[in-house]
Amino acid sequence: MAHDGQDMTTMTNPVILPDLLTLTGAAIAPVDAVFDAAHASVRKMVSADGKVSGALIEAHQTAAHGLAWLATYQNSLQQMQRWAETLQADGNFGEMEQLLHQIAFGEYLHQIAGGIPMNQTEVVRLQDMGLGWDVLSGFQCIEVQSLMSSANTQAARSRLVELMEEQAGATMFGASGLDEELEMIRDQFRRYAAEKVEPNAHDWHLKDELIPIEIINELAEMGVFGLTIPEEFGGFGLSKASMCVVSEELSRGYIGVGSLGTRSEIAAELIMAGGTDEQKANWLPKIANAEILPTAVFTEPNTGSDLGSLRTRAVKNAEGDYEVTGNKTWITHAARTHVMTLLARTNSDTADHRGLSMFLAEKTPGTDENPFPTPGITGGEIEVLGYRGMKEYELGFDGFKVKGENLLGGEEGKGFKQLMQTFESARIQTAARAIGVAQCALDIAMQYAQDRKQFGKSLINFPRVSGKLAMMAVEIMVARQLTYFSAWEKDHGRRCDLEAGMAKLLGARVAWAAADNGLQIHGGNGFALEYKISRVLCDARILNIFEGAAEIQAQVIARRLLG
Repeated sequence: MAHDGQDMTTMTNPVILPDLLTLTGAAIAPVDAVFDAAHASVRKMVSADGKVSGALIEAHQTAAHGLAWLATYQNSLQQMQRWAETLQADGNFGEMEQLLHQIAFGEYLHQIAGGIPMNQTEVVRLQDMGLGWDVLSGFQCIEVQSLMSSANTQAARSRLVELMEEQAGATMFGASGLDEELEMIRDQFRRYAAEKVEPNAHDWHLKDELIPIEIINELAEMGVFGLTIPEEFGGFGLSKASMCVVSEELSRGYIGVGSLGTRSEIAAELIMAGGTDEQKANWLPKIANAEILPTAVFTEPNTGSDLGSLRTRAVKNAEGDYEVTGNKTWITHAARTHVMTLLARTNSDTADHRGLSMFLAEKTPGTDENPFPTPGITGGEIEVLGYRGMKEYELGFDGFKVKGENLLGGEEGKGFKQLMQTFESARIQTAARAIGVAQCALDIAMQYAQDRKQFGKSLINFPRVSGKLAMMAVEIMVARQLTYFSAWEKDHGRRCDLEAGMAKLLGARVAWAAADNGLQIHGGNGFALEYKISRVLCDARILNIFEGAAEIQAQVIARRLLG
């Protein structure tokens, strides 16, 4: 007879390890022990006089970033175990879910022991964090050894892809573990993306066109721009988890569409956290119903991620209004929007974040012929590889006027702190977009692998092709569970900058790997612009850069872990 809680599938399928949840549950503690040892070792490296030193973190950057990646893997396995146990309790831990879970543990345990890829050429190993092989003593237990030797086999990967073929057309491969309401939201936006977005996305990309305003209007009617805004301000008051589901499914259709709500999310977060009562009452309903479209204006040509050193100035005039002078870059959807969340220096005596203030700077939407008609603003488009549907711009400000009442919170010098309060939600949403892009790559690659014949059979029947598809599905589920967990933490009022950062860090890597492997499955055709996977590769590449480049993200995680 099967043990209590064991799915009967494991009794008839030799690919799935017996007592799988017992094995994976027992692997958590050895991983925790490795992390604890790495944390102690790296903390010693970066400490001086008993205190963590920023200079030493930078000097030992590989070790510090390695700790961030190790913590991300630790959390990923914990969330996969939680997901699997929840499905088991609900009677939904079927063969596909077991294989996803089993392969994830087999692969990530091997990477923890042998080296975690931060990207294609940078693999962080235990020795980089000052550790020897003895730290893996806990990995010698029978449970971990069973997973490392037998969980991620070619047979397991091939069987997973067989099940994926049988479920072709399913919303996703494997149960998400989300509640019924969130799955209803997913189905709604999946249908919309399949009908209105996917058939047109490649054409928008190739022509480098703005997403049609009709799409924006339809999304507004569906509540995308007011999804998490409280009902008292005209929104739906839904959870961050719902934002994840919507962002994922729309990005699965096209990242440009999945990102339309990002700037609204950032603007709403800024206003809800730092705005005055008057600003909340005025701006939030307009953002919620898309009466106004916002854009985020933070980055400058010479600052990148170093926002504390921004130079754009906002000087208060005799009437109590501000005049802005300076340059900004990488401004998404800048021409079409009505208001800018604009970060500028109001105290010229400072050279760091303490002199920065945030403004809700109004502007007139432009046209193709005259993209920036507002006095005091000039701008030009930045031509980009992907992520084209909203376009990127450089902006110049010369005496651009902002009403004094539009200083966020009515107090100068709070801008940087106000922006930091939005990063949790922004990174959760970016992680969800990454999952959508990765899922898009898997959808396209799997269809091609089934349709394309070589040497008398479909590509999907070749082990290395099916192996690529299997690992895409596994890592997408891992990143998905990490992202949902960070959203759950946010929804329950807990600080989750660490979890959100990990979700974004892993999600971006997974999206790029899925797109790259998807193109490889296409062979030479993948290099042709007419094939959709070429667009997905370009779109996936930005995810490791915006909302905090991977290196900055790892640095932020490391500082929190070591702080």
